[in-house]
Amino acid sequence: MVSKNIPVVKLGIIAVSRDCFPIALSTQRRENIVKEYKGDLYNCKTTVENEQDMLKAVADVKEQGCNALVVFLGNFGPETPETLIAKNFDGPVMFVAAAEGDGDMINGRGDAYCGMLNCSYNLGMRHLKGYIPEYPVGTAEDVAKMIADFVPVARVILGLKGLKIITFGPRPQDFFACNAPIKGLYELGVEIEENSELDLLVSYKEHENDPRIDDVCKDMAEEMGEGKYYPDLSRRMAQFELTLLDWAENHKGSRQYVAFADKCWPAFPSQFGFEPCYVNSRLVSRGIPVACEVDIYGALSEYIGMCASDDTVTLLDINNSVPKYIYDEDIVGKYDYKLTDTFMGFHCGNTPQCKMCSTRAIKYQLIQNRLLENGGKPDFTRGTLEGDIAASDITFYRLQCDSEGNLRSYIAEGEVLDVPTRSFGGIGIFAINEMGRFYRHVLIQKGYPHHGAVAFSHVGKTLFEVFKYLGIKDIAYNQPASLPYPTENPWK
Repeated sequence: MVSKNIPVVKLGIIAVSRDCFPIALSTQRRENIVKEYKGDLYNCKTTVENEQDMLKAVADVKEQGCNALVVFLGNFGPETPETLIAKNFDGPVMFVAAAEGDGDMINGRGDAYCGMLNCSYNLGMRHLKGYIPEYPVGTAEDVAKMIADFVPVARVILGLKGLKIITFGPRPQDFFACNAPIKGLYELGVEIEENSELDLLVSYKEHENDPRIDDVCKDMAEEMGEGKYYPDLSRRMAQFELTLLDWAENHKGSRQYVAFADKCWPAFPSQFGFEPCYVNSRLVSRGIPVACEVDIYGALSEYIGMCASDDTVTLLDINNSVPKYIYDEDIVGKYDYKLTDTFMGFHCGNTPQCKMCSTRAIKYQLIQNRLLENGGKPDFTRGTLEGDIAASDITFYRLQCDSEGNLRSYIAEGEVLDVPTRSFGGIGIFAINEMGRFYRHVLIQKGYPHHGAVAFSHVGKTLFEVFKYLGIKDIAYNQPASLPYPTENPWK
């Protein structure tokens, strides 16, 4: 996915060397990494032995536009200068070290295995953040793989540093799960702008005769295809899309990136004349998450997943169990999952159309139609994007600030099954190993809301590293049956 709303990572590599070790160990090993790595990697030629070298190297990578760094211990490394790189460079920094194996274990031994210990100790003493991989010591080939894994982590960190979440609220009545302290956003370095739903309505009305509306309507028609949308509704939705895009551009302020958390019911459809779901899906497919029901941490989670996967995402209710008759007809014998491993993820229609089956279409919100139009012929409750979500690998996850103001998270990898849901909305049958236990002992036990963010690939490894880097102490996951949860009854 190409989007101006997520960062482009420009990496640089700086080698460091302790002055009592041959500097050639670091310089040559650095060159081997640059040759091995297949991506864009600026090769800083200043090998850092002292603080003056550090200043020169950092100035060089900054001048080249690098926004993330690899600090490579080609030998033991100088503890002070190498850690000061992280202090003087304004961006995420990964620390890795060279494995031995150049052939000469007398003059060719670098002891970087030992040096990494002192490096991490000094980072801690200086209260500096450095990203250190699971096993940070390796050959040029190994380090090249570590760098590739670091890119999506760096993209998330840079994205959060430049993110503003814009809300239009307040949250719907009785949706307490979508309400959470914004304190956690500030701890992450994320800005927030909170507005009234009335502010949005005023701006929407000001866009009534926007000359760009016709082009947006044409694009919507081409995207959906004949018979898959309501032509009489397109202008209203196009007007709203332009309203949000202009608001994002005009309210970024000092930030580079934007996500929305908007109120979408009960007043919205009657006052705006449609349901906003399809427009929300179009924006997230273009890299701007729009979380439903003023779910601020849902929007944050979506944005994190977008940066981690470099793809579009969605936000769904962890909604309903899979009926046993569907399980017996379409899952047993085809997929290796228990009934309790499965559930349906649903929302009214905010999932990007590119992640849905070909039968997707713009329809109306059945639940709101019952409530607001007495179940009659739908008018302003139209505007949802409905259909089954296409089969895909997925990661279900969330970063949340709880009622006590503590940031916590969960991650679970799984898949959307190629099984018809027989239901309405934007919906899919999800399967996650040991979901039943995860549902009880993580989602319920820890008080998570019903919204979960979905990335359409397996990015659990990246998300875990991101949350760890951010200092999130509680990172839950779907533990195997052999590893009971603290609250799991051993005599069940």
